[in-house]
Amino acid sequence: MFYWFLKRIVLGPVLRLVFRPYVIGLENVPAEGGAIFASNHLSFSDSIFLPLVVERRITFLAKADYFTGRGIKGRLTAGFFRGAGQVPVDRSGGSASEAALRTGLRVLGRGECLGIYPEGTRSPDGRLYRGKTGVARMSLEADVPVLPVAMIDTEKIQPPGRKMPNIGRRVGVKIGAPLDFSRYEGMEGDRFVLRSITDEIMYELMDLSGQEYVDVYAQVAKDRMKAEAKGDKGDKGTAVPGLPADHDRDGHAPAA
Repeated sequence: MFYWFLKRIVLGPVLRLVFRPYVIGLENVPAEGGAIFASNHLSFSDSIFLPLVVERRITFLAKADYFTGRGIKGRLTAGFFRGAGQVPVDRSGGSASEAALRTGLRVLGRGECLGIYPEGTRSPDGRLYRGKTGVARMSLEADVPVLPVAMIDTEKIQPPGRKMPNIGRRVGVKIGAPLDFSRYEGMEGDRFVLRSITDEIMYELMDLSGQEYVDVYAQVAKDRMKAEAKGDKGDKGTAVPGLPADHDRDGHAPAA
């Protein structure tokens, strides 16, 4: 009830008036059944504008930090996310990643729509980064289509770190045709298949958004930027802070 109250009575009308969001490709959204909305991630507001323009309810896997804040602000933030039906997930990796995947599968198993950001975190510079394969696993295990979604200019109204949005800019949402991966049925345990599916999704996102693609994980790029900002660019032959040991110095994952 809170989700629809926010969308249709409180936030929705105000956001439509102020930011005049436009949407392209609504005809690609299935009328029923589970579906994954796989979106690029430019701003915190992505999770607000995408549900705003799509009639069906979309549940996002939100990082657990939004639900564990302290003080009045923390409690209000947690209450907002819970009331809006968002699901907390631990993004620390390992068993936490598996738990997040199972949470997403439960949403899809109910025939609902799931929103996910394959990059895993917001882009640090507006470019599109390498996708993680969880979206591919969920698509195969739940046997649902993936709808690539490009958020347009949301980073201009609320850049990372900015609390109040910039007024007067218009944002857009482009929804691509559903991607059907049923040809890979039963192969959700094959990491090469999962990487191939994920790369196909990221290519569609690149085509829809017009972003430059970088074959590096976004978090790796963020960690490297922080290190460089501190003047630690890493000497040749020395591990770069934040870069996994099995990645090369440009942040690329091993070929296998």
